[in-house]
Amino acid sequence: MALWRRNTRLANLLGYLALGPCRHVATRPATKSTSFRCRRSLQSSATDPNFNSIVDNAPDLVRAGKRHGPGIIVLALIPITAFALGTWQVFRLGWKTELIAIFEDRLVKSPLPLPPRIDPDAIKEFDYRKVYTSGWFRHDQEMLIGPRIHDGNDGYLVVTPLERSDGGSTVLVNRGWIPRSKKAQVERKDGLPKGQVAVEGLLREPWKKNLFTPDNQPQKKEFYFPDVQQMAKLTGSDAVWIEETMST
Repeated sequence: MALWRRNTRLANLLGYLALGPCRHVATRPATKSTSFRCRRSLQSSATDPNFNSIVDNAPDLVRAGKRHGPGIIVLALIPITAFALGTWQVFRLGWKTELIAIFEDRLVKSPLPLPPRIDPDAIKEFDYRKVYTSGWFRHDQEMLIGPRIHDGNDGYLVVTPLERSDGGSTVLVNRGWIPRSKKAQVERKDGLPKGQVAVEGLLREPWKKNLFTPDNQPQKKEFYFPDVQQMAKLTGSDAVWIEETMST
């Protein structure tokens, strides 16, 4: 009897896998007649060439959720952008290191005599190069650039044309910073040398204006940034800028 019950349960299980559960099993206890009908259905299914079991059907793929939105694109761009910025920083570091090495090499060299005539286009090759010359300062054509902050104090940069004694062209010399209280020349007579002077300084490229600096007003001698071309035209000088480091 126990063996018969075990075979009945096995037949019901096989029928469930092949055809789905027998309706008889779900509604009432199994009997000999119901077990016979399940076994008969199982045997007929096994011999039917057109029969497909549920385990033979291909699974249906169902997409869960919505399609990928712009967020996935942003996430994909993050590593690409980081890589590009990192590469740019490496190249920029190499460029700055090489530029600093060039300037340091020029600064340790002995000063060169400033030639009588200078090609403004060639100044880039001598940026930060020490030079020396001599002549007379044209204090009557002095120009102040400002305001300029130095150690928390307001003031100006003093730019004076130097008329050279060797017959060379007149050049612009940045003589340094003065406080606002020394704006008038009468307040700094000691800083207005007369006669011939020897000047040593750094040959520099013309400065560039940024977007937030107002325009100069040369007719009023008001300068907010050193426009070398503009200042040279105003004073009849060459567009040559020297930052003075020593004057005797």
